[in-house]
Amino acid sequence: MADASGSSMADTLPLKEETPDNPLQVSGNDDVKTEVKAADESEATSDPSVYRYIKEELFTSEIYKVEIRNLPKFVGFNDLKKFLAKHGLNPHKIKLFGKQTFAFVTFRNEEERDKAMKMVHGMQWKGQVLSVRLAKPKADPIVRKRRQEEEEKSVGGQPPSKRAGGDQEEEPLSVQIANVVTPLWNVPYEEQLRRKEQEVVGVLQRLAKEIGNTNKAMLPWLFAQKGKYNKMCCPLETIQPSPTQTEYRNKCEFLISVGADGEDKTIGFRLGKYKGGSCAVVGPSDTRHVSAEAKRVVREFQTFIRTTPYSVYSPETYEGHWKQLTVRTTRTKQAMAVVFFNPQKLEEEELGALKNSMRDYFTEGEGKDSGVTSLYFVREGQRTSPNPEDMPCELVAGESCIHEELLGLRFRISPHSFFQVNTAAAEVLYSAVGEWAQLDQDSTVLDVCCGTGTIGISLAKRVKKVIGIELCQEAVEDAKVNAKLNGLSNIEFHCGKAEDVFPNILSALVSPHITAIVDPPRAGLHSKVILSIRRAEHLKRLVYVACNAKAAMNNFIDLCRAPSNRVHGAPFRPVRSMAVDLFPQTMHVEMLLLLERVDYDSQKQQQPPSNNQEETASLP
Repeated sequence: MADASGSSMADTLPLKEETPDNPLQVSGNDDVKTEVKAADESEATSDPSVYRYIKEELFTSEIYKVEIRNLPKFVGFNDLKKFLAKHGLNPHKIKLFGKQTFAFVTFRNEEERDKAMKMVHGMQWKGQVLSVRLAKPKADPIVRKRRQEEEEKSVGGQPPSKRAGGDQEEEPLSVQIANVVTPLWNVPYEEQLRRKEQEVVGVLQRLAKEIGNTNKAMLPWLFAQKGKYNKMCCPLETIQPSPTQTEYRNKCEFLISVGADGEDKTIGFRLGKYKGGSCAVVGPSDTRHVSAEAKRVVREFQTFIRTTPYSVYSPETYEGHWKQLTVRTTRTKQAMAVVFFNPQKLEEEELGALKNSMRDYFTEGEGKDSGVTSLYFVREGQRTSPNPEDMPCELVAGESCIHEELLGLRFRISPHSFFQVNTAAAEVLYSAVGEWAQLDQDSTVLDVCCGTGTIGISLAKRVKKVIGIELCQEAVEDAKVNAKLNGLSNIEFHCGKAEDVFPNILSALVSPHITAIVDPPRAGLHSKVILSIRRAEHLKRLVYVACNAKAAMNNFIDLCRAPSNRVHGAPFRPVRSMAVDLFPQTMHVEMLLLLERVDYDSQKQQQPPSNNQEETASLP
């Protein structure tokens, strides 16, 4: 699922803050870093500005960080996570360093951090006595870069960029931002498709190797498959292009900051990364993937905020107000604008006056022709949660939702709800899903991570029942409305984490014709969901929609691995795959993988192994 709720999006927009107050942007499954970086991260400093963010009442896990020393050698990320979970500890983030002999572990609050320190310190693990101590917060990258530049300038007499760049002329800003957000903008589309297809070839070739390592009984079948399909585990069909290659995005998130051209209060895309020391943004006027409707909304909103006395929010100082603008557009010519504003210490009267002036501007003033039909205001102040969905959106003007048409169906979309960012290409994707699922009037479809219900609703008239599962409550409400909008009564939706909801639903189903369609966020499905799928042997067919196939690799492997003491049920094997291009001008691509259950009645398979040597760390 691209653009999944609370997740990062499967596209190129570098929009979420990379500062320490948004720690979800740093994966807990990062590759092991060097000892040098570890020392740098924990290095003490007397300058409080380096840790300015910990002085503010913002969500950050950096103030709940500990350092665990003397870990056993060759311990991996999942080993440490399981060890902590075994003792009732649920870390927010884990980073391993120094040949994995020590780690930084952050928690969500002081209570969990202190509990971990008391419990783990002095504990023995694989012959090693662990030690735990408080870890210093990570230095703010932009402050650190400013200091480095000042030091280099004092040594060389001029900024390092001048010394290194010589007389080279910089590329125009339009080219620079295109290289950031649409890196394939100057590559012919046929070549873009070829590169993406080769990426999927690599994924399927790797999966073939992994299946061979984790399920020896599949080796004869696998040998034949690799011989027929260029070392891949299954045939790869021709990549499906996007019907539109430009102006295809129906959702964009823009930062509000100082422009790279020096213009204040600019709305656009960040030219670099915060950790690289850059806050400047460039407007979207010359970008190829943003729609003309969205560009018009950005122009009008930029004009409006420049008339206000409020400054842009600075991720470096945590001061200022205007922070982000999300724009959603539809084929039905509706547009939703959601502005994120940090109130700082403004009084309610001031905020009320600002919202009134915004309403007047877009309903009666210069912005009335912007196309905005739904205008929201979000207070992005003292956040106590890392999830954007936890921040209430206040409707300032217009309708509460917008509507989109897809495959002849109508869908309601709320501010936080997931909807594929390329509507025309989503139709290609969902049509393929429907074909591959091989459904009939006796089928029950499980739509996992269903968003606003698009996949399940598009298939509902062809099956007996559809059951959707989605984490975002707003999206679930939209999905229920969308079922009614399209006259469907054989579909139900459940709100919750897939790993919590899915097992109970699956165990209650007795239908012999069950097909699961999963469209998870980038990180893939939780291992509990995979284990539930494996146990439910009446579930014979699974269509996996992966917006990041490499990140979903562990899911693929676990679905296909040999049965064991922990992994119950016959394995699946991949039988068909295809790439669908939802993100032209970028390297991102959606991958469809059809997996079918191995029939043990007709296949002579080995008995489940007596140990767990073939299991990977991805399963608990």
